Amino acid sequence: MNLTYIIGVIGAIVVMLLGIVLGINIGPAAKAAELPMFTLTLKNLWNFFDAASIFITIGCTIFVVVSSFPGSALKNVPKHFKVILNSKKFNPMYYIDQLVELAQTARKNGLLSLEEKANEQDDPFFKQAIMLIVDANDPDKVKAILENDIECMSARHEDAAGMYDKASSVAPAFGMVGTLVGLINMLKSMSLDGGGASDLGTNMGTALITTLYGCILAHVFFGPIAQNLRVRDSEEVLCKEIIVEGIMSIQSGENPKALKEKLLTYMDQSQRDSDGGEGGKAKKGKKGKGGGDEE
Repeated sequence: MNLTYIIGVIGAIVVMLLGIVLGINIGPAAKAAELPMFTLTLKNLWNFFDAASIFITIGCTIFVVVSSFPGSALKNVPKHFKVILNSKKFNPMYYIDQLVELAQTARKNGLLSLEEKANEQDDPFFKQAIMLIVDANDPDKVKAILENDIECMSARHEDAAGMYDKASSVAPAFGMVGTLVGLINMLKSMSLDGGGASDLGTNMGTALITTLYGCILAHVFFGPIAQNLRVRDSEEVLCKEIIVEGIMSIQSGENPKALKEKLLTYMDQSQRDSDGGEGGKAKKGKKGKGGGDEE
């Protein structure tokens, strides 16, 4: 579970709500009135609810995103949340240990003996990589195929993150549209003789609250989703780059020990110290189904 994402979003909402209802009474005036240091005014929350603002900001943002992307991209939204909430999906150390084991098997029994190992893999990319060298393809061809696979996958992931970037840019824009709507209605009702003064507060509230809603949508919800999708993409790309380097080394007959030392350079020193040795095998159950690419 990606706790940092959950804590961040919930924390931002809670702090904002506290800012709305919490009062801090300090200074001579508060002391003279014998007010408590902290007061909660829950009715303030109603000042920040406006149905017109919800329709304009949230509704228009959703429909603009729907109009900007094909249905095939929109139907993957539930998968995007599954991806960003799963922080244990990609474990580089697992792949390093698997590649070292494959290197040992290949040195003892030859590359053809890896076919059985390939069929045991849950990760389709890892399985494809093993089968490419089992079938005795040219090393340059193997590397080109695998690297092209990574580039195409990363492009798909960037398209998915781009959908939330679009929503993040549209939401504040419609917040400003709501502000204009509120201001126009306010100006239209400024005929004091006609009794329009009673509508000034409502229209001004709509004008300001839509901007608030747009900022919250952009920076609390859509922005973090896009960033988390890119972080998951970088984690998956790292694992696949390790696979490519390992597979090419196995095909060239590199020593398993030297192979492990080479692949460990893809990880920072703290990860090597904490996950070295048998660490990857110990975490096998946490690697997920591998392959990812759910966006």
